[in-house]
Amino acid sequence: MKRLSVVFFFISLACTSLAQTFYDETPEAIHWTDSVFNSLSKEQRIAQLMVVRLSAKTGNTVVFYDKKVEELINKYNIGAICLFQGNPAEQANYINHFQSIAKTPLLICIDAETGLGMRMTDSVQKFPDQLTLGAIQDTSLIYYIGKAIGEQCRRAGIQVNFAPVVDINNNPDNPVINIRSFGEDKYKVALFGSAIMRGMQSAGIMACAKHFPGHGDVSVDSHLDLPVINKSYTALDTLELYPFKKLFAAGVGSVMIAHLSIPAIDATKNQPTSLSKKNVTDLLRNTLGYHGISFTDALEMQGVAKYYPQGDAALQSLVAGNDMLCLPGDISLSIEKISKAMDNGVLKEDDINARVKKILLAKYNLGLNAVYAVNTNNLTTDLNEDVLLLRKAVAENAITLLRLNDTKLLPLQRNKKIAYIGVGAGEGNRLSSLLKKYNADAYFFNYNDGENEANKIITALKGKYDAVIIGVHHYHKYPANNFEISAGAIQFINQIQKIIPSVTLVFGNPYAIKNFCTSPNLIACYEDDSIFQHAAFDFVAGNIKAKGTLPVTVCEDFHYGDGIVSKKNDEIVLPEILGLSSKKLQKIDSIVNDAIRYHATPGCVVLVARYGKIAFCKAYGYLTYDSIETVTKETAYDLASVTKISATTIAIMRLYEEGKLDIHKSLCDYLPWTEGTNKAYIPLESLLLHQAGLNPFIAFYKETIDAMYGYASRNFYHASADNLYNIPVAKNMYLRKDWVDTMYKRILESAITTPGKYVYSDNDFILLGKVVEQITGMPLDEYAKETFYQPLEMKSTVFKPAENTALYFIAPTENERKFRSQLIRGYVHDPGAAMFGGVAGHAGLFSNATDLAQLYLMLLNEGEWNGIQFFKKETIEFFTAYHSNVSRRGLGFDKPEKDNLVRREPYPCLSASPETFGHTGFTGTCVWADPRYNLLFIFLSNRVNPVGANPLLGKLDVRKNIQQAVYNAIINTP
Repeated sequence: MKRLSVVFFFISLACTSLAQTFYDETPEAIHWTDSVFNSLSKEQRIAQLMVVRLSAKTGNTVVFYDKKVEELINKYNIGAICLFQGNPAEQANYINHFQSIAKTPLLICIDAETGLGMRMTDSVQKFPDQLTLGAIQDTSLIYYIGKAIGEQCRRAGIQVNFAPVVDINNNPDNPVINIRSFGEDKYKVALFGSAIMRGMQSAGIMACAKHFPGHGDVSVDSHLDLPVINKSYTALDTLELYPFKKLFAAGVGSVMIAHLSIPAIDATKNQPTSLSKKNVTDLLRNTLGYHGISFTDALEMQGVAKYYPQGDAALQSLVAGNDMLCLPGDISLSIEKISKAMDNGVLKEDDINARVKKILLAKYNLGLNAVYAVNTNNLTTDLNEDVLLLRKAVAENAITLLRLNDTKLLPLQRNKKIAYIGVGAGEGNRLSSLLKKYNADAYFFNYNDGENEANKIITALKGKYDAVIIGVHHYHKYPANNFEISAGAIQFINQIQKIIPSVTLVFGNPYAIKNFCTSPNLIACYEDDSIFQHAAFDFVAGNIKAKGTLPVTVCEDFHYGDGIVSKKNDEIVLPEILGLSSKKLQKIDSIVNDAIRYHATPGCVVLVARYGKIAFCKAYGYLTYDSIETVTKETAYDLASVTKISATTIAIMRLYEEGKLDIHKSLCDYLPWTEGTNKAYIPLESLLLHQAGLNPFIAFYKETIDAMYGYASRNFYHASADNLYNIPVAKNMYLRKDWVDTMYKRILESAITTPGKYVYSDNDFILLGKVVEQITGMPLDEYAKETFYQPLEMKSTVFKPAENTALYFIAPTENERKFRSQLIRGYVHDPGAAMFGGVAGHAGLFSNATDLAQLYLMLLNEGEWNGIQFFKKETIEFFTAYHSNVSRRGLGFDKPEKDNLVRREPYPCLSASPETFGHTGFTGTCVWADPRYNLLFIFLSNRVNPVGANPLLGKLDVRKNIQQAVYNAIINTP
């Protein structure tokens, strides 16, 4: 098993740890249950099966029924209350009061599949809709959302959340489920439903699978009438029942019964499934074998109330076999009718008593044997703690690229003239604000606007812009009246798409995409707030990749599962999923901001990954101190000496594994032109260890400088290329091609100091790069690209980026005065590598952080990535182990000092394990991979801008301090 899979095994164990505990019959639980049960009168036992409403919203006003609830507690000792609208502290105060006066602890419930923000809308942010979650591919993220919802509930004094919805939304016109479903695929609904359920129950909160036996294929709202589903039982069993069966097997604590008429289950006219014995007892209990608590859906809904008067609905619910009755209306009348039914044998007293004991047993296992008051201090802050972080993770993972006919449109380019058109939006729109970074002009078109307004905008656009970003905003969540999207808006968008290259972003229910299926460049964004708009901006700017797929079919062109998804494993996941603390990783911000403030570097990118997934990737600052161009996650940096391990060493490893290279053989065995020199019989192993005794650095460029003027001599360089001067060393600067042989001659003629002594040398790797080229018959850059970078989809990882990469993606390095007399951008900073044409074994490679991560995640994953085995595990372990008695070095790789724990200045940081391998680069870069913790840390900067020898990055220990902060953020190690 690869290391990559280990974390998911442990997550799986964590998910199931609390799934089956709600009905544990320990001696203590049985004793408490029996003692409480024996203290209750007949009426009070019946009342234990009632769930009553605490509040409701009338217009914009929240009304609390606290007096009525208090009366029912004192009179009947009711079993549960259900929270709805209201301020968190206000609701907590009511809970504390009610629990203090209740003879038997109350079960506190809430109906909140998107977290408490779904109900406490005045102050708590909600998690994304389940349909939005259905667009993402990371099941672990779904689990953590469930866990966060569970922790919200626990903090608020709630024990049961009526969630998740596991209805399959296979009817796009469904007026009540729709966005509340994970989608139309039964497998994904079951998978995500189980994951979010396990997350909630891992926090000690009872989840509830709803709405049994499946509410997805309806076009009538059961709040208003009784929907009818005319399907065969076989069809129901194949589709609708599938997720419920999976959640039952996974240990969901409870189930909610829907108000549906399904003749295949019960042919009685106007018989809701919630009141049907054939549905609850025969199907749920006997056929499917589920014996956890069953809640009815709210009995005040018209799907029941229209056909069963108050009291009768409650009685019939129990006759059907339900345990708890949600919002039964008239409690006194309900208890009276149920009591009479017990007396006349319609209901068996033993059956009712068994249900009461089941409820009490669950209360005990939910911790209600010892009720504690909800602490209202910082309550709202605590409830919001994880919401925005998880909401951002979902937004970035849900973005779905449906069509991109014009690949030149994205990512956006700063040299293009761009307009943003907010359809349904207005001034202050977050997306329009972010697009100002690209100097985009903004136009707005409301759903009430007509042809005149459309023509004004179209006239303003014509001939003025290279590209248009169209955002479709603020349409209704449900499909009635085409989501309130006007025909004029649709026509307006179609007109724009025909005359100007455009990208259409649809913010909201993806079913509305049916109106835009012909769009040439189309992206589903799912929800419409600042977080989702920011994620959309990050996508069009090239900061993140599209990872989502459609959770539903929206038209003939776009079906469930559609989405253009990058195969590269560069998605960013919630750090906690990978055993890292988001809060502790925030320490990185302060370290970097200090570095920028003190001019240690104008900007940088920091990446942290664990178990094959990126947990943190953030861009800081600017490309230069003039603060004009911002650093992005796509910014490519000159890696400097990180080239040694990211190109030359891995190439050596591959050739070694293939039996084409022996590290114990001499240099002349591979480079015959070294014969007769003092370099000929140097073992390759010594070069890899920097123990060959070679000169650390030869300033080749000094011989090409005009001694009188101090600038590059015209005898060596021309401003344009020709047959003789064709080695590009900088913009408009070409070296004589014959001088390359002279540089190799200078290396061969250089003195050797003490062989076996550790002396770090660029020349070691210049020669090793030539060994790779000699064996493979290919230039080093082409061999590395073909063998590693292309299969790993490392598109930005290149030598000589000026030849094929737009400069705004590349961080400039030094504003060089003595040699090239220009700002170096797109050309390698190292002057020796530049004179070799930008490709050398010691320097020359450029990359952004996420692309570079792919290489090292592959090495951490025992040599396998994207289904390709690049190396054997043994090869990686051999090259990355210590191989020297006189230094800390591995073969090619740098490593921590062997006495790190007692050193005054540990390297690369105190907590790096002895298995760690990596390298640093002169330009202000580093990459460190630690197999012990399956941890990757990458830091990319251009600290050499503008002065070259800026020492502050080292003096401030920026890289070391960030790396240590990453280790300090580890919260578990599976």
